[in-house]
Amino acid sequence: MTAATLSAELLKALHEGLVIPAHPLALDENRQLDERHQRALTRYYAASGAGGIAIGVHSTQFEIRDEPYNLFETVLRMAAEEIAKANIQRPFIKVAGICGPTEQAINETRFAQSLGYDAALLSMGGLTDWSEEDILERTKQVAAIMPVIGFYLQPSVGGQIFSFDFWCKFAEIPNVIAVKVAPFNRYQTIDVVRAVCYSSRRDEIAIYTGNDDNIINDLLTTYRFEVAGETIEKTVVGGLLGHWAVWTKKAVDLLEEIKIARKHGELSKEWLMRNVQVTDANAAFFDPAHHFKGCIPGIHEVLRRQGLLQGTWCLNPNETLSPGQMEEIDRVYRDYPQLHDDEFVSAHLAEWLDN
Repeated sequence: MTAATLSAELLKALHEGLVIPAHPLALDENRQLDERHQRALTRYYAASGAGGIAIGVHSTQFEIRDEPYNLFETVLRMAAEEIAKANIQRPFIKVAGICGPTEQAINETRFAQSLGYDAALLSMGGLTDWSEEDILERTKQVAAIMPVIGFYLQPSVGGQIFSFDFWCKFAEIPNVIAVKVAPFNRYQTIDVVRAVCYSSRRDEIAIYTGNDDNIINDLLTTYRFEVAGETIEKTVVGGLLGHWAVWTKKAVDLLEEIKIARKHGELSKEWLMRNVQVTDANAAFFDPAHHFKGCIPGIHEVLRRQGLLQGTWCLNPNETLSPGQMEEIDRVYRDYPQLHDDEFVSAHLAEWLDN
């Protein structure tokens, strides 16, 4: 079977930089799928100007694959249906989160492909006893089916540390189209970008930030390395972020503003201040004070306040807001009103909730 590839239009947009929110899971008070609000979320991302969605990822809760839930196929299908209905007149990439050992990853990829998804965000989480060679082989098998976005996930939420050599080999795999760099660590972020710059496929791979703790700085940084006597540069062009699952309209505005600044070289000190503001807001949502235990409920709480979710429930009843997290969300709402898109959501919420 010939591997699916990304269309020229989507590939161009991916390399120019897109806002790709990591799609949450809407549940009711009985921790059952809330279809009305699940569909409303997808409509929100489509209307916000986002350049895609990623679903079946950490923000969607990995437990969707488990008994007795079995929601992986359901949520992917619903999102694909809503994107089709939205008739979006701009490049919009549908990304499916892919997990598990090779057989599971292949099955999930084939299902996503059957629904018209464009790329697989391939998680390395939960494979800590695998060798780097085993993970590279798994990647090759998924990439033989559909385009792959690599995913460097921070260890505190199930990821692991990979060597520079691993990323060099990863970048050489045909049909790897991007890497989401999310180790929340400068050293490991540089490892990935440097490895891509050393690759013969460097121009075929886009770098996306998943470092929710350093979003603006990542997007304003050009990496420059000397490779075999040649100066190679690579820019972090966009983001695939849990943080961008909330206040998405403002994230779209932000990326467009950053693209203009990059083009004209207008990188004032104000950007450093704005990076701190976004990171401070992220800390309230993602809960690093408690080792990120409240990161998914934190995202839910912001969406609940806007009416896009009914509550903060997760499939795991022990996954709740941490002590003091609600107050921290209150604080960043108060301190950074320019970052939220409540007015945009309020203007359209009724139509998004209309079945």
